[in-house]
Amino acid sequence: MKVTQRDLQKLWLPLLAALGLISLATLLAFATHLDAGKAEQERNSAAAQKNQIEQRLRQVRTEEQEIRERTELLLHLRAAGITGEERRLDWMETLRNAHHELGIPGMNYEFGAQTSLDSAQDTTQAWFSSPLHLQLRLLHEDDLLRFLARIQKDASALVIIRSCKLSPLTRQPDTREAMAGFGAECDMQWLTLRQTPVRK
Repeated sequence: MKVTQRDLQKLWLPLLAALGLISLATLLAFATHLDAGKAEQERNSAAAQKNQIEQRLRQVRTEEQEIRERTELLLHLRAAGITGEERRLDWMETLRNAHHELGIPGMNYEFGAQTSLDSAQDTTQAWFSSPLHLQLRLLHEDDLLRFLARIQKDASALVIIRSCKLSPLTRQPDTREAMAGFGAECDMQWLTLRQTPVRK
């Protein structure tokens, strides 16, 4: 079968329409592809923003928890008398009360100069240490543990025991402390937390 010029003239219009439809379909497919890419990009951007918001929310909650814990700790320290200026008169009274109430035969002590433990200059609170050298005459070894536990419980400071040395004593019948069988020497730090001015 031969295609004549007349047949081509009849097919020209349908071919042109088909070509137009193909072009239109191609344009629609390309536009759909562009829309899908744009939607994907917007979805990824929204997901990234959501992740940032969730991360910031977690960070805020963590910071809130830390602030809550620090506030509770500060209130606990304040209730225990650990915040503020050192209270040496109260501390000496605590030592004397423990000495008498526990029946410790002899006690000597000396507080050293208070020093700051924090080197940073921009903190609003700083720990201060007051060293104490303590000498005790004891009836039993357990008396030392009872005495130390008592002052750590009653002192208006955070009492850190750095070292203690316990040794037997020779009997001295003519002294007031003759009944003591042991001597103890301890070095401690009495810590307080104090507000400090922020340097600008």
